[in-house]
Amino acid sequence: MTLRPPLTEDQVADAERELRVRFPADYRAYLRGPDPDGFGVVRTEDGWRWPGDDQLRRDLLPEPFPHPDSYVEADRALWEAEPREEDFDDPAEMTAAWNAWDAECEVFEDGRTAGAMRLQEHGCGFSTLLAVSGPLAGTMWWDGRASCDRIVRLSLDHAGGGRPVTFGEWLGRSSWDLLPPGWGGPAD
Repeated sequence: MTLRPPLTEDQVADAERELRVRFPADYRAYLRGPDPDGFGVVRTEDGWRWPGDDQLRRDLLPEPFPHPDSYVEADRALWEAEPREEDFDDPAEMTAAWNAWDAECEVFEDGRTAGAMRLQEHGCGFSTLLAVSGPLAGTMWWDGRASCDRIVRLSLDHAGGGRPVTFGEWLGRSSWDLLPPGWGGPAD
């Protein structure tokens, strides 16, 4: 792997300006050094990006990253509103209703990761997120929606109700080791 050279302060500021965020302090410090892990932002012909994160909604980065507990009820209500075939006489009306519902689901799912960037892809749809906006900026999260529809905090102390780790605390650790026991179960 080729190391990304350290970014200058001007480059970091340019990335923040373009992405409309202020990076957490420990992530800014990381960007100012060599990038042995590949977690740094890079300049491409399309602007500043994170390698491998083609799905990032850059327009949502300035939005506050929502705590997963904040949308449990809205998520439940959305799933309960899914159109059911037995409620429609006309298949075309059912298809139109379901497509509208599905579009609403996509907007909702994008909102669940607003204000966060994917720093590490783990395969099978799992990834590690760094919150960059809002009260949770600087904290690390596990996107496990591929199997259990949950985003959970990465923590050093789940048993004690510990807070999410910061980027600096996470660096050099495995996200798998920072997951809560039973993380893959259904949301409460």
